[in-house]
Amino acid sequence: MQNTLEIRWHGRGGQGAKTAALLLADVAFKTGQYVQGFPEYGPERMGAPITAFNRISTEPIRVHSNIYNPDYVMVVDETLLNTVHVTNGLKPEGAVIVNTSKSEEEIRPLLRGYDGRVVVIDARKISEETLGANFPNTPMLAAAVAVSGVMDKQAFMNEMRSSFEHKFAKKPEVIEGNLKALDMALSAVGK
Repeated sequence: MQNTLEIRWHGRGGQGAKTAALLLADVAFKTGQYVQGFPEYGPERMGAPITAFNRISTEPIRVHSNIYNPDYVMVVDETLLNTVHVTNGLKPEGAVIVNTSKSEEEIRPLLRGYDGRVVVIDARKISEETLGANFPNTPMLAAAVAVSGVMDKQAFMNEMRSSFEHKFAKKPEVIEGNLKALDMALSAVGK
């Protein structure tokens, strides 16, 4: 499909990979794009590996399957690099974005020969600084937008503010922390 961006998310149950994929689809839809955001269901439970997907396009999407050759791969939990072939099918001109405190040089040997772009972001540190707990999905969502260029960063931030204001209407203190996490992540990978 021309003009379609495909993203595959790898995480563990409870880390918010599925939520991040669904939020990305929602925000992209609000910016006028055609979208799909969905998890791959199986025997998921807290801590078990999970996979979620996004398709984002300027044209109607007629494919309804998992994503086997993604443009980008988001790894919310770096421990999955030891057990899951996260770069399987990843296009060489794309990128893998890994939540880790390690450097690209330390992560690359775990990517089973993938020689494309590797982006590292310490989403745990960002979320602990801004939200007071480890919620890596918020910074990883911003990293997906920054690295893929799927939408304008300011439009993304505006739509996320609106989404957070709706979702956390009774917890306004959470809104600014989440927005700060997004902003820090955009800056961290927006090189």
